[in-house]
Amino acid sequence: MLFILYYIVAIVVLIMHFTGMLARYNIEWLILVLAVTVFPAVIYL
Repeated sequence: MLFILYYIVAIVVLIMHFTGMLARYNIEWLILVLAVTVFPAVIYL
């Protein structure tokens, strides 16, 4: 269940990034937060 929620949040953040909304509201750091949260899972697998 948490994986589904995480993927939904990640997809929404990516869509907001590519449409320019993150840059407009100066919250581009959300992309870095998502990358840091994915990194341990990539190492584990």
